[in-house]
Amino acid sequence: MPVMTKIESWKTLEGRSVDGMFTLRQWLGGSDHSAVFLTASNAFGAQKLAIKLIEAESAEAEQQASRLGELMKLSHPHLIRIFAVGRAQIEGAPLNYLVMELADDDLSQILPQRALEPSEVADLLPPLLDALSYLHGQGLVHGRVKPSNVLAVGDQLKLSADQVAMPAEAPTPKRRDGYDAPEADAGVLSPASDVWSLGVLIIEALRPHANLADETSGRNPGLLVPEPFSGIARQCLQEDAKRRCSLEQISARLEPPARTVSAPPEPAPVARTPKNRLPLFGIALAIVVVILMAFAFLHSRQNKKATSPPEAQPLPTGEVPVAPPSKTPAPQGAKASTRGNVAHQVMPDVPKTAQNTIHGTIRVAVEVQADASGKVSSAKFRMRGSSPYFYERALKAAQQWEFAPPVINGEPAPSTWLILFRFKRGSMQASAQQLKR
Repeated sequence: MPVMTKIESWKTLEGRSVDGMFTLRQWLGGSDHSAVFLTASNAFGAQKLAIKLIEAESAEAEQQASRLGELMKLSHPHLIRIFAVGRAQIEGAPLNYLVMELADDDLSQILPQRALEPSEVADLLPPLLDALSYLHGQGLVHGRVKPSNVLAVGDQLKLSADQVAMPAEAPTPKRRDGYDAPEADAGVLSPASDVWSLGVLIIEALRPHANLADETSGRNPGLLVPEPFSGIARQCLQEDAKRRCSLEQISARLEPPARTVSAPPEPAPVARTPKNRLPLFGIALAIVVVILMAFAFLHSRQNKKATSPPEAQPLPTGEVPVAPPSKTPAPQGAKASTRGNVAHQVMPDVPKTAQNTIHGTIRVAVEVQADASGKVSSAKFRMRGSSPYFYERALKAAQQWEFAPPVINGEPAPSTWLILFRFKRGSMQASAQQLKR
């Protein structure tokens, strides 16, 4: 009989109760030493929460519980809020737990699909810098700045808070991955360690499939990403922690260049006296004349517009544009090849009453396989979001989509698509992207 892994054993805890207050409704993820579940409690009303269970070794359980208790004092708009901590036993195993805000998704769910645009990274960094500045000001360090800990709660971006520690409390005396600074091998954890992790995060966000070992080797880190991010990454990824840039310097590099030429003075306001009414009337009359001349000019061009192709009309919310077939002739003797398109989409069947319960945005990504006729043959989740109610309806809708299949060497071919559904209060949207085979 095969031995059950630790993660498999965590999953068997669904439906159990912790401290008689928190029911483990659904397993959301975990590792060999911790697990996160969807939960709720009457003490917090109808709010959905996440509960993290952490194995507590008897030698350090008390110290771990004390550290988690301190995290409840943290209060920052870009840090996940922790509502409760405690100790419990499940099947005789001692556990520490903490109850926190439930995130809709995290950055690690997006980067396998696509890189972020530079403008998106520019929007991503300020909230992270604010949260880290707050922690460092409290004499703390985050310790694990990485995509899976960059979370979206509604329309807000937040850092996880469950691993925040004192600088002297290195959670493990060695590097676990490229996000850990080199000094982690010696058990050192400092604000400069967070700066290193932030530099790696910048590279990963812009180049998700880069070899992080090469990028963070200290030779030429960050050179393959655009400015100002290349320069920021280079300064973050200094082997010597003392030579790394500060959070304030990163913020300054993100700001637009300072104005070097003084702005012209604003015109003085014109007093509304009887003496000024005639000039104002003349200005108004001139504006009317200009408008009439423009109208006459446009009217004279109506016949020309009638023979021009009509402008594309905006699509209704949630509709995916279908590109027209290419009119470029294939080379003589070659068979045409084209990409596929969306032929028919189906939005999830969600009543308005259910949509009105949404706070922020729930994102669900479904990968579908379409056969050569364009019919969906299989579908699986790539990102579920936080609500089984919505992701189950998204999956059912995705299974009913139809596609104009891509043509390869003159023949229709199977295709793979990623359909992203966005649920908001009172609205739904969907978009589809053909994936490379």
